[in-house]
Amino acid sequence: MTTGMTPQADAFGLGLGRSVDTPASAAALCCEILVIGGGPAGATAAGMLAARGYRVVLLEKARHPRFHIGESLLPANLPLLEIFGVGAEVRAIGMQKWGAEFVSAQDGRSQEFEFSFAWNKSLPFAFHVRRSEFDEILIRRAAALGAEVREGCCVRRVDLADGRQGVRVLATDEDGTPHCWRADCVVDASGRDTLLGSQLRVKRRNRRHNSAAIYAHFAGAFRDTGKRAGHISIFWFDHGWFWYIPLADGATSVGAVVWPRYMKKRSGTLADFFLASIATCPPLAERLAGASLLTEVEATGNYSYCCDHAHAGNYFLIGDAYAFIDPVFSSGVMMAMQSGMAVAETIDGCRKDPATRNIALKRFDRLMRRGPRQFSWFIYRVTTPAMRELFLGPRNLLRMQEALLSLLAGDIYGSTPIWPSLRAFKVLYYAVCILHLPSTLRAARRRRRNIRPLDSASAAGD
Repeated sequence: MTTGMTPQADAFGLGLGRSVDTPASAAALCCEILVIGGGPAGATAAGMLAARGYRVVLLEKARHPRFHIGESLLPANLPLLEIFGVGAEVRAIGMQKWGAEFVSAQDGRSQEFEFSFAWNKSLPFAFHVRRSEFDEILIRRAAALGAEVREGCCVRRVDLADGRQGVRVLATDEDGTPHCWRADCVVDASGRDTLLGSQLRVKRRNRRHNSAAIYAHFAGAFRDTGKRAGHISIFWFDHGWFWYIPLADGATSVGAVVWPRYMKKRSGTLADFFLASIATCPPLAERLAGASLLTEVEATGNYSYCCDHAHAGNYFLIGDAYAFIDPVFSSGVMMAMQSGMAVAETIDGCRKDPATRNIALKRFDRLMRRGPRQFSWFIYRVTTPAMRELFLGPRNLLRMQEALLSLLAGDIYGSTPIWPSLRAFKVLYYAVCILHLPSTLRAARRRRRNIRPLDSASAAGD
């Protein structure tokens, strides 16, 4: 925690404040709630709060449309899009995603899953979207609902002042013009920038997981037909896994999530390294045989982290600003929007009925922890031989397959009774590990070696 902060009372409990100098030229502006970041979490939070009648300002450092990775949505996204009022617009830009395919490059086996076979039959499909289009739809909807949206405005610091003054946010426009806002509370939806998590020193590297990603869009990649045309494909290979996501305009998003130590071995350009990595995965290389790069190859490291808490005093952390694990199950956008709606409900409840504040905050805590907790067990093990074996040879004993498909669909916040079956799946997983103990131990040793942290420059491939 940043030194020099003292607890103060405010509308949400205990505030943490330390004054900073406000630039003399910065005009004092006021709102009730200030949201940092205009991605899915921030746009959802700002729009839902504005729809409840609050004076909301959303500050986004970029200008939409802007490129972003993470194009695959989950079936559980669809009800959230309808609630937010953008269902029709997303359908217009989306590629229908009816299922997922898992492919093992080691032995050439594959297995297809369709969401319609999940426990809850009401969520049979999702969409792939260009995030530049999707995120713009969300932020424009936030503005239509009454939020004041300012793009090209980068937040530099948040001063968590006392309850009488509220929160002070210092930001600058693209031309360097400074601004200062005062708000009752702030919602940090700054994504992987984790502005408050970094400022307050509460962001923690996930010691149980460590990965880096390389990605680009391709033209002319293989496209299947019928319902399978929109399947997301996951390819296991020796150094991690690849995603393969077909988009509605004919482009295909391809990325590799790998051990940082593998990234450290690269020589030459990042594009050459990416293409060489694809060549080591024959099933994927075959699909890209006639394809060409549409975008620059990009990379990012430090892929797994979590903040110590999701709220305190007069601030909240939502979406990737709170935690990020791994994109293998495409859960990021769904959890971001879910947290945006949850923070709007929590703030509204705290302000309208302060007597229920503690109950509302505990409920918010549980929701924020649920997504990372439920997905992480599978993510930590997704590259193990036992997990590959179970995914490639599924059985619906005790409705395990239906429960697993519900998890992959993002159906973890409702009342679908999948948890006993998922616990049974975990027992089965450990049994398979014991049955194949030598390969299990080899994989565990390799994983421990590969998740040891590297310096960020090496992990990101810089």
